[in-house]
Amino acid sequence: MSESAKLSFKGQDYEFPVITGTENESAIDIAKLRASSGLITLDPGYKNTGATTSAITFLDGEEGILRYRGYRIEDLAEKSTFLEVSYLLIYGELPSQAEYENFSKEITHHTLVHEDIKKILEGFPSNAHPMGVLSSMICALTAFYPESLNPNRSEEEVNLSIIRLIAKMPTFATWAYKNEMGHPVNYPDNSLDYCSNFLKMMFALPAEKFDVDPVVASALDKLLILHADHEQNCSTSTVRIVGSSQASIYASISAGINALWGPLHGGANQSVIEMLEAIKADGGDAKKYLDKAKDKNDPFRLMGFGHRVYKNFDPRAKIIKKAADDVLEKLGVNDPILDIAKELEQAALSDQYFIDRQLYPNVDFYSGIIYRALGIPTDMFTVMFALGRLPGWIAQWKEMRENGEPIGRPRQIYTGANERDYVSMNRR
Repeated sequence: MSESAKLSFKGQDYEFPVITGTENESAIDIAKLRASSGLITLDPGYKNTGATTSAITFLDGEEGILRYRGYRIEDLAEKSTFLEVSYLLIYGELPSQAEYENFSKEITHHTLVHEDIKKILEGFPSNAHPMGVLSSMICALTAFYPESLNPNRSEEEVNLSIIRLIAKMPTFATWAYKNEMGHPVNYPDNSLDYCSNFLKMMFALPAEKFDVDPVVASALDKLLILHADHEQNCSTSTVRIVGSSQASIYASISAGINALWGPLHGGANQSVIEMLEAIKADGGDAKKYLDKAKDKNDPFRLMGFGHRVYKNFDPRAKIIKKAADDVLEKLGVNDPILDIAKELEQAALSDQYFIDRQLYPNVDFYSGIIYRALGIPTDMFTVMFALGRLPGWIAQWKEMRENGEPIGRPRQIYTGANERDYVSMNRR
């Protein structure tokens, strides 16, 4: 017998079904609440509201669990590549060898972008934020591929748009960086794998030979896997709700990029570096700032420690810590900012205050360290986040469309003025 929940209001009882997911998460289905009772729910920030059912990502913040399509993030980061994980997220299963080779080949074939997009890029000043440049170029794909505007396209046509997005995203991301630096853009090198191609487009200069460091490419691949999806967060929910209007996949992903741009969402690893720079500017005394973090009367907060979802530990942090250590050792970077980071890390992992409160370094702490070591400017950090999150956004958009979900339309509780008589201008 299925469970149900009852609501009593003004002497009337209303009954609603309780649905349970495959990981035993339960939810009250209130789809008919307003129709039956005239009531709606009020849930600022949707912290207690499930907007959809989804088979893509399972996240348990209390237990520190993250799985893509049932596979542990630890196994995927160790044994898979970013493109393999992308295939898993988008199509639901790990690819066979033939499927993976075909998927990779198609992406490689579509890395080049239309030359006219360079004219759009040239219209941006060099001080334009790279996230604004990136979202604009992604949205511009609707003009270059207007067939994407048709909501009734075939599965093959939708797949082509998906391939184009994954293929061209590194090109757009690196071009946004080159625009900021005032450097000429690089074209894709299809002899390289996905991450190596990105690194070459990002850092190669016409006057110098560039060789991709395999340690750096491997660390980047892991970072992208760890960021590939994270359930119904702000940007993912944005992609789904924009897509629910039957907007094109390019417009929907562009909207997700803009949502990620906000400092409360995608800017966490940037905040880590800005905090470290502030500590350095104040003399570099890490212990002073650790003491400030412990002082409940001090407004200072350590960036990159703890997580609003993971109440125990961030499973991604354990994975990327090793990659961060490898990158720092291989590159031999001499940077006082990173020295401060290591001091904070060691203190947080050994200090009982942080252990008791489970304030461990999270994935944003380590990703910020890696990007800093690679010489990536802080305003590009969120672009790197977007590059990793792309397959998750695509998978969520695709699932939403295939499920035939209705257009998103949240309700509200009106708190403004009651009906008023209009006052003419000469009487105001």
